[in-house]
Amino acid sequence: MSTPPVPAPVPTRTQLIDHLVRTRIAGDVATPRENNRAHYKELVEGNRHYWLGLEFGDRWTDEHAVLSVMAERCGVVADPDYRVGQDTIDPELTVDALDRMAVALRKAAEGRHRVLVATGHPAGLLPVHQAVAVALKAVGCTLYALPSRKLYADEGDIRQVGDVAMIHRQGSLMHTHSPEPMATILAALEEDGEPLPDLVLADHGWAGRAGQCGISTVGFADCNDPALFLGEAEGTLAAVVPLDDNVPPQFYAPMTAYLLDTAGLLHEE
Repeated sequence: MSTPPVPAPVPTRTQLIDHLVRTRIAGDVATPRENNRAHYKELVEGNRHYWLGLEFGDRWTDEHAVLSVMAERCGVVADPDYRVGQDTIDPELTVDALDRMAVALRKAAEGRHRVLVATGHPAGLLPVHQAVAVALKAVGCTLYALPSRKLYADEGDIRQVGDVAMIHRQGSLMHTHSPEPMATILAALEEDGEPLPDLVLADHGWAGRAGQCGISTVGFADCNDPALFLGEAEGTLAAVVPLDDNVPPQFYAPMTAYLLDTAGLLHEE
């Protein structure tokens, strides 16, 4: 079996936690507490932009309840009276979630499943998604390819780079939290008579919409993006990894190596 490129030496759990804190992927992260709390407030007040493609109805209208989930699943400061200053992501929770994500990836690999990979954060998370896509393809998974016709979403057209779907506009790959691109892809699949993916690996609205449509979905989210963690708490998403989603992309390499190794996707020749 050919070996997919290894993003970095595989760290132990302890080494990975040290790296996450040192690079501020977790630990004391760049996203301030006031930004987190503002986003939680927007979500409970029904601002759909912050629902990331999920449908919550009236189930999450208490900001303290959202904060409680974020403290449990992401590791932000649990004190509801703490509103301004440094906020945190617990690196232990990040690695625990990587382990849960690895279970889903291993299942997809063993079943040679059909997988769709997408990101709304190409400047940060793209190498992570690409490495997983390469590894899954190497073991026989089918990576969903966009149809030959162009697909358009509200912010541009949808393109793939290394089997990862993203939004493109005017020569640039775009940052987006919108669920519309995923909705557009799933509608195109239905129109073409194609089956839905068995697994989606994504982030932000790409992940939220896929999970809402009943697809097994794993993804990444920052501490100011509570919707995906609420979706995981409700069982709509299979695993959500808490991290700072926009550090320099090379910083994610040890995390990616750990994920692929835990999923059994790194093999000797």
